[in-house]
Amino acid sequence: MFPIRDHNPSGRIPFVTYILMAANIGIFLSYVPILGDERAIGAFYNAYALVPARIGQGYGFEGLFTSMFLHGGWMHLAGNMLFLWIYGDNVEDEMGHIPFLLFYLVVGVAAGLTQVAIEPTSRVPMVGASGAIAGVMGAYLLLFPKAQVDILVIFIVFFRIFPIPAWILLTLWFGMQFLGGIGADPNLGGVAYWAHAGGFAAGLIGAIPLWMKRGATAFWRRTDGHPPHPETKYPRINSSRIPKVRRR
Repeated sequence: MFPIRDHNPSGRIPFVTYILMAANIGIFLSYVPILGDERAIGAFYNAYALVPARIGQGYGFEGLFTSMFLHGGWMHLAGNMLFLWIYGDNVEDEMGHIPFLLFYLVVGVAAGLTQVAIEPTSRVPMVGASGAIAGVMGAYLLLFPKAQVDILVIFIVFFRIFPIPAWILLTLWFGMQFLGGIGADPNLGGVAYWAHAGGFAAGLIGAIPLWMKRGATAFWRRTDGHPPHPETKYPRINSSRIPKVRRR
């Protein structure tokens, strides 16, 4: 089950979302040549990634920011940029450009600190925009719980696209991060589940003042839980183009 797009265009051009995507992609491309060199990429991550044990020892705080713009591979980058593209524009539209940028950076730091708090002795470098993007997803859940998001469901050779309310998808995603964090071994690396969960919670809580300023539950009633713009209508692609053979 994989989100691929939403039905909710923004009312203005999401400059900050595009700039953040460009920054992440550009920085990743700058060190692609050393991805295959374990020693070089290890030294690079050691210099710029977030290492929880260092924070506990009182240094390495710059990693809270620099790690947000690093990725471990093409799929890591592509997945994060897809999620930022789906959810970032509407949150930026509601918050405004500069407040959204500050919000993104703050929830990204909160995500990193959550990972540090749960795994304070871990020396595994942590990279990725996932924590900050999880914060954007938390804000999206609070502001637009009924927005339609298309998910791609793949089962062997069968696939279909289904639109579902954002609150179902995002609540399920948060639950998966929480359960993943409980079962994760901090010494083995892998997915930083607690950073995802912490970023998501920080984003949801951080969006409360804006939600209340918009009228809280009255905002939901006024917009029916959707971004305040007409929905995008996509052509149906689930129907088969194979002609049917009628029985005689």
